Amino acid sequence: MLALTLEEFMIELNDGSIKNVGPKNKAATAKLFDVETVEAREFGDKRVKLVFEDEDDNEIQVSLFPEDVRKLTNDVEELEEESPVFE
Repeated sequence: MLALTLEEFMIELNDGSIKNVGPKNKAATAKLFDVETVEAREFGDKRVKLVFEDEDDNEIQVSLFPEDVRKLTNDVEELEEESPVFE
C-alpha cells in the first residue's frame, strides 16, 4: 500500500497540461507498506539505490551515499540486538 501526503499542493489542469499554482512551499511524504521486494544496486559513480516494491507494483526508490548506507546498516544491526522485533 502506497500512502502519499501532499502539503500546500495546488495545481492547475488546463487542456491536459499540469501547471504549478501558488508559492513553491509544497512538501510530500511517501510511505510504502507491505513491501514484498527490496533491492540495492549501484546508482551512478557514488551512490547506492535502494528499491522497495509492494504487491501492487508501487515502488519507492531511495538514493544514498555509501556512508548513509553504512549508518543504516549499523542502525539495523543495533535493532537486531536490542529490539523484540527481531525475536
